[in-house]
Amino acid sequence: MAGFGDFNSYNRPYGLDPNRETNDLYDTRYQQIYGYHTPLTEEYQGPPLVMDEVPEEESNAYVTTAISVASLITENLLSHPFIVLRRQCQVHNSLKNYHIVPYTLLPVVVRLHRRQDFTTLWKGIGSTCIVKGLNLAVEDVISKGTGWPKDIGKCSSVLQFLQHLTLKCISVAIVTPFYSASLVETVQSDIASDKPAILDVFREGFLRILEWGTPSRGRMLPIWAIVLPTAALGITKYFAHMLLRKITVKVLRFQQRHRYELSDSYNINNTKNGQNPLIEDMNLKANIFAFITMEIIFYPIETIIHRLHIQGTRTIIDNLDTGTSVTPILTGYEGFIDCYNTTIAREGIGGLYKGFGALVLQLAAHLAIIKITTLIVSEMSNLLKPANSPTNSEESAHVQQKYLFN
Repeated sequence: MAGFGDFNSYNRPYGLDPNRETNDLYDTRYQQIYGYHTPLTEEYQGPPLVMDEVPEEESNAYVTTAISVASLITENLLSHPFIVLRRQCQVHNSLKNYHIVPYTLLPVVVRLHRRQDFTTLWKGIGSTCIVKGLNLAVEDVISKGTGWPKDIGKCSSVLQFLQHLTLKCISVAIVTPFYSASLVETVQSDIASDKPAILDVFREGFLRILEWGTPSRGRMLPIWAIVLPTAALGITKYFAHMLLRKITVKVLRFQQRHRYELSDSYNINNTKNGQNPLIEDMNLKANIFAFITMEIIFYPIETIIHRLHIQGTRTIIDNLDTGTSVTPILTGYEGFIDCYNTTIAREGIGGLYKGFGALVLQLAAHLAIIKITTLIVSEMSNLLKPANSPTNSEESAHVQQKYLFN
């Protein structure tokens, strides 16, 4: 029985005569089966145990791209009705039903749609998209003007990382007045106030900037008193998101490596050319997990900051206790600490989690859309994937068995 190191047994698995000119023919056939030429000058290492890896990589790439697009659309558009509900609950300091669980919101939403238009939960979506675009534009301008890295992946030193965080902090501070104007548009009732124009967010934002000191309108806080906690929340949330995502990726990679090492089909060729088709999927899963975790952890702080933004704006919101009436927002907080202490004293710890049920619905819808997208794209990839040739499969199995048992 021939050994693995025997030249003739290695290069002639079909019993070809080494004196006959059939090397090129066999080499072409081997390339069709395995995807590369026979290594005539190297010691035989055995044929790859994992077949059809390219179609699987392409399938994984399609699924990952589809999930990324679905997650982006869901986060910026489809989640908006849930954001409206949770913000209305957060700023309503006299709300009796805290709506911490999702099912209490369902009858209220039904009453809102009966009394108002179907678009009642889509109010302010235009200004919300404008503020997000404005934030990206400000980051781009600052990055080009200072040379600070806009993307975390371009940070190659501690100094660049600090510059990146500073850029994020400055951009959040600049956009804060416009975010405040957008927040008012998302919570105010359609039946108690006129619908704002698409560019009113800029007008109201610039008015807040001009009133940098003590505002002239009632109990409205000066913008600097809102910028500091808003920027602190934004940069802390961003840093914690990055840290948690990196830790999650490391955990997923460790689990995947351990799973492959225990599998009979493990093959180092899966990571050839330094590109693992699973890395993209791991990063996406880690990003989604970090997003969900940060939304839950920072929810109480977001409640306080939203109340500071809305104070003194004379906003009238839908009463989510009934869903059939409206109520004005009348508060007199002196700052972040006073808002926290007042909320705890009058509403308890649960007051910081008002509208948490809307966040649960938002995250559940987000995950459901991603899951559905994954199933649809996976099924489409399987339907469009070309069937393997029976001849090639039989010959491939024959070659592997000959090498493994000879």
